[in-house]
Amino acid sequence: MAVMDEEGYVTIVDRHKDMIVTGGENVYSTEVENTLYLHPAVLECAVVGVPDEKWGEAVQAIVVLKPAAQATEEELIGFCKERIARYKAPKSIDFISALPKTGSGKIEKKTAGSVQTNCIIISGFFLDKFWSYIIAMKD
Repeated sequence: MAVMDEEGYVTIVDRHKDMIVTGGENVYSTEVENTLYLHPAVLECAVVGVPDEKWGEAVQAIVVLKPAAQATEEELIGFCKERIARYKAPKSIDFISALPKTGSGKIEKKTAGSVQTNCIIISGFFLDKFWSYIIAMKD
């Protein structure tokens, strides 16, 4: 996906599959991720769309905090709302210890989108293939 500014410059903003449509508005996950990365406590993050009865999709962030850093869901959502449009800010944030990654080290958004705070992700390699299992755990 790309946008053209008033001077005719084209900027690539995100992949179409990573665009979130919430309440008829387009939200580019990279814009929200880049905003979260500005927070001093955020080590890694992934932003995905999750089903929402009212808006169609809601913006959800999955965040890994830096060692010994602390941040709350409310703090990070407020941080985003101060820097980007309110509808682009995450409606919820899950904190996990590590994001699933592909063999090349990129964040695996497809798997990250199914992460919940009460799940464990086990991933690794077998015969040069990346595998990942999500094991649900009860509180």
